[in-house]
Amino acid sequence: MLRSAVRSVARLTVPGSRSCSNASDKLVVTEVNDKTGYATVTLNRPPVNSLNLELLTELSHSLDDLLNNKSRGMILTSSSKSVFSAGLDIMEMYKPKQERMKQFWSTLQDVWFKLYGSPFPTVAVINGHSPAGGCLLAMCCEYRVMLPNFSIGLNETQLGIVAPTWFQATMRNTLSRREAELALTLGTLFSTDEALKVGLIDEVAASKEEGIAKATSFLDRFKKISPQARSMTKQALRSKDIMELEDNRSQDVDLFVYAVTQPKVQKGLEMYLESLKKKAAK
Repeated sequence: MLRSAVRSVARLTVPGSRSCSNASDKLVVTEVNDKTGYATVTLNRPPVNSLNLELLTELSHSLDDLLNNKSRGMILTSSSKSVFSAGLDIMEMYKPKQERMKQFWSTLQDVWFKLYGSPFPTVAVINGHSPAGGCLLAMCCEYRVMLPNFSIGLNETQLGIVAPTWFQATMRNTLSRREAELALTLGTLFSTDEALKVGLIDEVAASKEEGIAKATSFLDRFKKISPQARSMTKQALRSKDIMELEDNRSQDVDLFVYAVTQPKVQKGLEMYLESLKKKAAK
């Protein structure tokens, strides 16, 4: 039904209810709880989990492994204490090599297909700031638990860029259409309390440990629900968004490459990088 969303290429042999990828140098660490069978997938690229090609590739492979091993549920979180994910790595777009840039965007598409269309239930435990691409990953999950005093949102317009149509579709699937339109056009970054009020997140947790517990409770709701019926219902609800990107996938890559390589965009990225250097020097 979901074509690209259910493609699976096994990269690792996942040993039942054990840790799947626990090396400290892994960009994505996957651990499976022996009692529940739920997998916790942790983004592990300090300091801010910016999404580069290598991180996205590992995340894509991790989702393949969960699919191949018929995961009962997944919790997505971060090893950082202050950032869930800062979004796309700007260095993938500044003075890029075109072939790598195409691969980068195509891999981001893969991750979106697999996470947004996953047959197993998913929860994001947002234990830090989550702008732009970080927000996208969180919204791909079916349920979101966030810690206090952080921010989340698709803030692309504040940076002078446009969120791709499939980013927008993901937000429309999460918020009311009116709230999504306002958030997207304003580039709103919601506080934790604001995100809860508009429905961008579902619960607030005082700590990461409490967030994991709340995520586990959500996944437990499906114990008496037919996995096939649950999966088919979810995929039916999300299939329109997925099919629209599948039908326009190559054009979407070409549009991204064209937009990023425009002189005005490159100049803007350069200025942004310079501002970061100045902040770091203070």
